[in-house]
Amino acid sequence: MHRRLFPRALAVLALVATAATAGASTATAEAPTPAQTRLHATIDAILADSRLAGAQAGVVVVDTTTGETLYDRNGDRRLVPASNTKLLTSTAAMELLGPGHRFSTDVAGDGVRRAGLLSGNLYLRGGGDPTMLAEDYDRLAAQVAAAGVRVVTGNLVADDTRYDRTRLGPDWTWDDESYYYAAQVSALTVAPDTDYDAGTVIVHAAPGAQAGARPKVTMTPANDWLRIDNRAQTVATGETTISFEREHGGNTIVVTGQIAVGQAEESDWMTVWEPTGYAADVFRSALRRHGVRVLGRTVLGQATPDDATPVARHDSMPLADLMVPFLKLSNNGHAEVLTKELGRVLSGSGTWAAGLTAISEYVGDSGMDTGTLRQRDGSGLSRRNMIPPAQFVGLLSAVRAEPWFDTWYAALPVAGNPERFVGGTLRSRMAGTAAANNVHAKTGSLTGASSLSGYATDADGHVLAFSVVLNNYLTSSVKGLEDQIAIALASYTAKATTTARVAVPTAPESPRVPEGLECSWVKPAVC
Repeated sequence: MHRRLFPRALAVLALVATAATAGASTATAEAPTPAQTRLHATIDAILADSRLAGAQAGVVVVDTTTGETLYDRNGDRRLVPASNTKLLTSTAAMELLGPGHRFSTDVAGDGVRRAGLLSGNLYLRGGGDPTMLAEDYDRLAAQVAAAGVRVVTGNLVADDTRYDRTRLGPDWTWDDESYYYAAQVSALTVAPDTDYDAGTVIVHAAPGAQAGARPKVTMTPANDWLRIDNRAQTVATGETTISFEREHGGNTIVVTGQIAVGQAEESDWMTVWEPTGYAADVFRSALRRHGVRVLGRTVLGQATPDDATPVARHDSMPLADLMVPFLKLSNNGHAEVLTKELGRVLSGSGTWAAGLTAISEYVGDSGMDTGTLRQRDGSGLSRRNMIPPAQFVGLLSAVRAEPWFDTWYAALPVAGNPERFVGGTLRSRMAGTAAANNVHAKTGSLTGASSLSGYATDADGHVLAFSVVLNNYLTSSVKGLEDQIAIALASYTAKATTTARVAVPTAPESPRVPEGLECSWVKPAVC
């Protein structure tokens, strides 16, 4: 696949500053103007906040119109970027796969077909689609029935061989395993709703009819792949304390706690163990509903024969549309699927290693110095990812020349916009400020690591590319400091003629989100 190479000089132009010394900001190559001096002082004052005492902070701001570096503190320091890692994955996917790329899921049969009898196996082949819903499997089953198949004498074979069988990302922490933002990755999977959290199920607990009864526990989608161990109680009155947890190595979800009579149901998104089997179970149930009987068993992980006869097919939305739930909601599963898809398409190997190589080559061609960074996964869940803020800004500056940039830019979260699929993880941040409906940026959150990188249009109409990466703080949140910097950038004007008194912007309170989680990772969403 042809791709345009960006000269290394672009990175030099975009980052016109020398490396910052630890803990100190640097001016531009020439003497700073009064406006720049005031911006330096403003950001310095924000970073002097006591919440960052003993922490590490990297901040870089570049005017993409002039190529001038307006601020640089520790721009070359390698820091844990959390979900800002998705900037690399998403741009590489848009360039190397293309905005029109789709994932296909198909059904094929081998053996002899006579009347409604298929004397052979039925193959469900996954193409990596992270947006497959139960209703999509139902439509596939309807196509099988419409093709005249009524009885399959062989097995239902779930073919997930497009990608390797490594289900969890390198370095992911064990205690995230049952939570939906760390779902297992498979080429054949199911999402429970249109947030498209593939490889998860929504578990619901509603109070029983009377105190002492077990709550009623159901799942979306309904399936027989997971088992419920209901240890919870319905009580007459009291606080709801329902909790769900999937046991390691299996598909038993343990429900504990209590819920009072008459209270609203509690729900949570849980990962499944082995998404391939989950998808096969949902599809097999759909076949039964449409009058198709499979006499054999369900077999996982076998490849579809080359001479199998196509029976049904479903194509995903194009990648341009997938960028919206991916980036707006910081969907980790989408990042990892795209990483493996890049490996599969470019080198024939659906692995993390092959995909990360493809990403590295693209961002290197776009001006990032890949010798200064390390990327271990597609989403940023790994704490072994290390990327300097200056490299993020180099990438953000370079991709503005890409033909797909406007689509990708629109998919970034938009500060202060309350619409969930516009504001995304920034929808409850910076509302009512100069940054609202202005700043387009990717958020990032892990315990002790927070980031915000993207674009702010300043008061002069210049687009500023910026990256803020904060590490090793002990407080519960530093999001407000990121917001103050973004607001300062949106308010910046180069026309100021005096240094004036430094005014640190105030940022509205953000919703309380558990430490280490993105806003949209808290289900049901709190922001």
